[in-house]
Amino acid sequence: MKRPSPETKSSVPFVALLAGVLLVSVSAGSVKGAISAAPQDDTSEAPGPAVQHSESCALCHESSTNATAMRDRSGASVAPYDLWRSTMMANSSRDPLWRAAVDAEIAAAPAAAGAIAAKCLKCHAPMAERIGLDDHGTNDPLHVLSCESELGLLAQDGVSCTICHGMSPDGLGTDASFTAGFALDPWRRLFGPHEEPFTGPMLMHTGLEPAHGSHIENSKLCGSCHTLITHPLDAKGAAVTVEGEEHPGFHEQTPYLEWRNSAFSNETADGEEILPAPTGSRTCQSCHVPRTGADGRPIRTNLAHNPGGRDFPFLDARTPFGRHLFVGGNTLVLGLLRDNAEELGVTAPTEAFDATIEATRDQLEHRTASLALSELRNVDGRTEFDVTVTNLSGHKLPSGHPSRRMWLEVTVKDADGNEVFVSGRSDAEGRLVDAAGEPLASEFAGGPIQPHRNRITEATEVLCYRAVMADSEGKPTHRLMRGASWYLDNRLFPRGWSQEHPDAERTAAFGIEGDADYLANSASGSDRVTYSVPASGELEIEVRLCYQSVSPRWVAEIATFDTPAIQRFLDMYGKADRTPVVLATTDT
Repeated sequence: MKRPSPETKSSVPFVALLAGVLLVSVSAGSVKGAISAAPQDDTSEAPGPAVQHSESCALCHESSTNATAMRDRSGASVAPYDLWRSTMMANSSRDPLWRAAVDAEIAAAPAAAGAIAAKCLKCHAPMAERIGLDDHGTNDPLHVLSCESELGLLAQDGVSCTICHGMSPDGLGTDASFTAGFALDPWRRLFGPHEEPFTGPMLMHTGLEPAHGSHIENSKLCGSCHTLITHPLDAKGAAVTVEGEEHPGFHEQTPYLEWRNSAFSNETADGEEILPAPTGSRTCQSCHVPRTGADGRPIRTNLAHNPGGRDFPFLDARTPFGRHLFVGGNTLVLGLLRDNAEELGVTAPTEAFDATIEATRDQLEHRTASLALSELRNVDGRTEFDVTVTNLSGHKLPSGHPSRRMWLEVTVKDADGNEVFVSGRSDAEGRLVDAAGEPLASEFAGGPIQPHRNRITEATEVLCYRAVMADSEGKPTHRLMRGASWYLDNRLFPRGWSQEHPDAERTAAFGIEGDADYLANSASGSDRVTYSVPASGELEIEVRLCYQSVSPRWVAEIATFDTPAIQRFLDMYGKADRTPVVLATTDT
């Protein structure tokens, strides 16, 4: 998609919604009259929800060389549009891995193509999904991702400004709000953390009214899309019914519920905010939309400049101001978006992606996990030692999409520097290999699943933390819509996780039988594994905690299907740097 020029920004799509039906498409600025920002119990007179393309927001919320607004104390831009456009949020519908994954799901169950596309587009193209998906006679449920209609432009704008800021607080944090079950405000308000915002320019240019809404700072707002519940299909694409479930459906992605069952939470199991906030609590926004600049100091700045790119002379700087970094755990796909921008329709410049990748890598490497190595023990001529891995994040590690994995790479050398033991080494393609450098069978499509381990004695054994789905017959599957339960989930709990919490059932571990201290250490967010190596004497040990947002096994499973989107992803992936990110290291 070509970016509209500054002269045409005010003509990008404005769409009003009512009951999910497209009512009107008008140029921004044609909606006049103030809309009350006060809560309204009676919405019968409300005009109905509306969305806007991000380019409308950029008119005042993109940095300008003629304004000091939206800059930190060092003068660096913290403008929401500048930072957001190179994130996974902005590019959620352009993501080539996601497009390939959706194609694989549809190829596996073509009879359910429409339902699969609708489910995926709810979170990845939420503006278009809210309006009402239209294949424009193509019989392609994903047509909206490539067409140049107003609907297509909104679909390709990803998780955009007016989705998050337009969410009504009603029902957030409840089960009904999950899987993008949120409601957009019927009064066409866009919420922010500040009281008494200056409303005129936004009303004039977008037809939407800025308003104060404390829920914009609550994790439950994020939890709407970051709690994904699917309903499994069998091998023929027919729906599978699971009887007797307290919480129906398969809880495929639950970062919000994991956070809620942690020491970082400031919400109840019903999504109610706890006031005053518990000591040590941190919201999703605290980490992913930080209120400090790159220098670590709180940001205080004007929230916008005028449509002409100059400061409003009568407005004062305000704090807090969140940097819309949305850093997560996916440097790989950010790199694919950057390196294939033209083909994928990406509008953010290369340097913006470089900055987002750097910020993501910084968080992964410095604020995600830690390692500890015990004293060495001599046991029957072998050397034994323990490695403890601790999760520093506010949710499981890794969390989110089940393509992610984390593992321990352990190398042991003797006094002469000769390697006597290795476990968890990977090759140039990111595949786990044995001592001879050959990929393990678990790295190939259809191969065995590495089990959870609490003791490792040879190179083919690797402690790998990840989630593997099971289909309705209990067999391992990498098809998202086949997932009916977990075959294995040994990801690290966040600190403070409790088996007694109401969300424990939906965030529990699977396949960790025989490892007594795994659950015993759940409250600390850590796990301990013992290594026994066939050597004694003076030894040098190096441990690295490695991470991939997309495992080669996941890619291999997608590659069993052949569609243009899958082939495009495989071509891009094959050229990408697949070096694992190292989250933590320790040595003797």
